[in-house]
Amino acid sequence: MKKRRIGKSNLEVYPIGLGAMGMSEFYGASDDEKSVALIHKAIEMGVNFIDTADMYGVGHNEMLLSRALKGKFKDIVLATKFGILRTPDGGRAGVSGRPEYVKQACEASLKRLGTDVIDLYYLHRVDPQTPIEDTVGAMAELVNEGKVRYIGLSEVNGNTLKRAYAVHPITAVQSEYSLWTRDNEEANLNECRRLGVSTVAYSPLGRGILTGKLKEITDPKDFRANYPRLNKENLENNLKVVEKIEQIAGAKGVQASQIALAWLLHRGDDIIPIPGTRHENYLRENIESVNIELSKDGISQLNTLSVLVKGTRYDENGMKLTLQ
Repeated sequence: MKKRRIGKSNLEVYPIGLGAMGMSEFYGASDDEKSVALIHKAIEMGVNFIDTADMYGVGHNEMLLSRALKGKFKDIVLATKFGILRTPDGGRAGVSGRPEYVKQACEASLKRLGTDVIDLYYLHRVDPQTPIEDTVGAMAELVNEGKVRYIGLSEVNGNTLKRAYAVHPITAVQSEYSLWTRDNEEANLNECRRLGVSTVAYSPLGRGILTGKLKEITDPKDFRANYPRLNKENLENNLKVVEKIEQIAGAKGVQASQIALAWLLHRGDDIIPIPGTRHENYLRENIESVNIELSKDGISQLNTLSVLVKGTRYDENGMKLTLQ
């Protein structure tokens, strides 16, 4: 399988990565033993790009990866993020891109991960109170110190990316990108391509909805229950969009999730999806999506779906922090 290079770096990865967020928080109860086993299985099957953040489980996710990746760091590309603040009890405390905080956050992540260097270090959300030049300047110092190999940004617009890149090369921009979320195409994709920056697509399966296997949110601990797209008012309509994906998948004898990932992979070699899962059968399906070919007619049909979706991807406060 041809690997994909992340930006202009020397990081080459399997076209499908693994998002580890759900192994610690947000999607209901999780099991560390099963998560470690799943990570090992992913690596065994060729996945070598794993994504986490310091805020996932208030540090738990990074510590989980430290355990799972012990003795394996040389075999994988590890990305983590900073900038979204959490309180010890799990509450939200805003965002920070202050230079002094950049250094503190990196040191804390290195300690939790049990490694000397982070392959790809992202600013998770732009701090509106701190010029992006100041934040990226501090991140660049981490590169010079050998604590970070490459730096990235998440949920930025093209202008912010351009300003950041003028301070230090940006290797990747992480954007929510899927069959039903395509606002990054207008907001930053052209600038990413002009600068040679890869797009790492998070939530490429619409937080599970695009798999066709999730019809409602019943777990009160599942954060998706708070998303406008998944409330009762919009969900009925949006499941009809998913049915269209299932129809295309059924005609090819594959899963809806595989069609959704194949569509992203067909958008360009600079797109790297990082679906998350806690189940080996779904992991296998995700990995095998790299082998699915889509016809021009199939791609054309899939391209029409995003305009049919009702509801925003985050609540009002969450949307304020996107594509800044």
